[in-house]
Amino acid sequence: MSTSDTIQVRDATEADMAAIRDIYAHHVATGGGSFEYDPPDVAEMIRRRAAVVDAGYPYILAEDAGRVLGYAYAGAYRPRRAYRYTVEDSVYVAEDAHRRGVGQKLLAELIRRCTAEGYRQMIAVIGDSGNAGSISLHRKMGFREVGVTRNIGFKFGRWLDSVTMQLALGDGGDSLPED
Repeated sequence: MSTSDTIQVRDATEADMAAIRDIYAHHVATGGGSFEYDPPDVAEMIRRRAAVVDAGYPYILAEDAGRVLGYAYAGAYRPRRAYRYTVEDSVYVAEDAHRRGVGQKLLAELIRRCTAEGYRQMIAVIGDSGNAGSISLHRKMGFREVGVTRNIGFKFGRWLDSVTMQLALGDGGDSLPED
């Protein structure tokens, strides 16, 4: 069993995408954290990672003894230029790695990298208001809930909410950006 001390965080590579796909596929097939119905194949996950990395955003993973335990990435919150200082995070942890500090290590590193790049806000759009693990993780990392969109998705024969949480990075909105 891994402990938080043995978990390492590093950049995800194309070679990691089969393991990452397996983690994501489980979440798609069993939970409301993703509103996708069908898990994408490895080729699609490779394409998605490349799009994130090519746009200059971090795509990272947590591993212990070579086993991928979870992954996280940031991307543009919205495409319009006015949103350029805001990122959206995504964090997924393997089912058997919950409650071991994996999500916290991933999100802490994502926050650190995005802050260092000059982003000022991080938004979490959490599928399913019943997703207590993700909501708790974000709250523990300093995010605050800023809204719930009710009954926005339909999956597994039920309506799902979307919870929006926000974290100011660096100075947040207290100063103007440097560019």
